[in-house]
Amino acid sequence: MKPQPSAFTDDFDDPLITIEEDEEAHDEDLWFLPGPLEEEPDDLPPGPRAEPPDTAVIEDWAKAEGVHAARLAKVAGRLGALDDRLLRGPEGWRHRLALIEAADLSWFAGDRVSSDRLALWVSLRLSGAQDDRNALARIGWAVRRLTGGPGPKADLAAFLDRRDPENIEDSAERFEDRAGGWLDVMTAAAELHPITRACMGFHLWSLAGLGQHGDQIEAAVTASRIAACDGSGAFAPLAMGGAGGLRVSGLPTERLARWLDGMNSAILTAMRTLDDIEAWTGRAENVMAQLSGRTQLALRRTFSQWPLVSAPMAEATTGASRAAVQRNLAWMEASGLICEVTGQGRYRMWKATV
Repeated sequence: MKPQPSAFTDDFDDPLITIEEDEEAHDEDLWFLPGPLEEEPDDLPPGPRAEPPDTAVIEDWAKAEGVHAARLAKVAGRLGALDDRLLRGPEGWRHRLALIEAADLSWFAGDRVSSDRLALWVSLRLSGAQDDRNALARIGWAVRRLTGGPGPKADLAAFLDRRDPENIEDSAERFEDRAGGWLDVMTAAAELHPITRACMGFHLWSLAGLGQHGDQIEAAVTASRIAACDGSGAFAPLAMGGAGGLRVSGLPTERLARWLDGMNSAILTAMRTLDDIEAWTGRAENVMAQLSGRTQLALRRTFSQWPLVSAPMAEATTGASRAAVQRNLAWMEASGLICEVTGQGRYRMWKATV
C-alpha cells in the first residue's frame, strides 16, 4: 500500500493563503451576484421633499431685527412721540394725516387719486366722470381703517371687508383659509417687534394669496395698523416721505432696512405737517378773534382736518348756510389764512396757508 501524499505543502517559501483572501477569491467567482450598491448609477427620479413650515421664515426676520436693532429703536421712539402727540391733539389731526397717507398710497399702488378728489369722495361721495370709482372706494377704505376701528388681528376678513361668496365651489381655496394662514404666521412671530412684524406681514401678503388684482393698499394699511398696535393715537405712516420702504426686493435684512428708513422719513413728514397746522391754528385764532359766531370756529376746525376744502364740503362739515360759508371763505382768503388752489371759477378748493 502506497502512502498518500500529504495535503500540506512542504514549500515554506510560498506565502500562506489567508482566510480573507480565500473568501475574496470565492466571491469573485460568483459572477451572477449584483455588484456593490455604490457602483450602480442612481437613475431613479428624486422623491418629494418635505417643505419647510410657514413659520420657518420668522427666523430670518428675527436675524434681520437683530442686525438693525439700533435703527429700529430710533424709529420706534419717533413713532411713540407721534402717537403721544396725536393723543394730546385734536381728533382732526389724525384724520388729516390719514387723508395724506391714503392719497400717497394710491400713487404707490397705481390708482393715483389726488387729494382734492379724495376729499370730495370721503366727505360727499362725489366723483367725476374721469374718476375710477373702484379706486376711490379702495382709498376711502384706507382712510377709514387708518383713522380708527378694530385692528386686523381681531378679524382680518372684517378689517378688509372681504368674505367668501356663499356659492363658492368646494374645490376653490377659501379666503378664510388664506387669511388664517397669514394670521398664524403673524401670531407665531409675537416675539418680534411690532414694526418688524408689520414689515414681515407686508412682504408675506402676496405669498399668502391675499392680494387682489395686484393691489398693495390693503397690505400697506394692515401693516400700518400692526406697526402701531402698541399705541392708540397713531397709525404708522409708510408713504408720506416716499414709498421706497414698500419696495419688494432683497433679503429680509435689506427689506427691513428700507422699511425703517421709509417709516422714519414718513414720521418726520407727519410731525412737520402737525407743526405747520398747529402754527396755522394759532395764527387763525388771533386773526379771527375779532369775528363773532360759530361758523369761524367750525371753519378753522375743518381746515385743520382736511388738506383741501371746497365750499360744499365746508357747508356739510360746519352745518352753516352756503352764503355764510362763502362769505367767511372770502374773508379768510383776503386775510391770508387760506388760498385757492384750483384757479377755476367753479369747483374751487382751498387749503390752509401754512
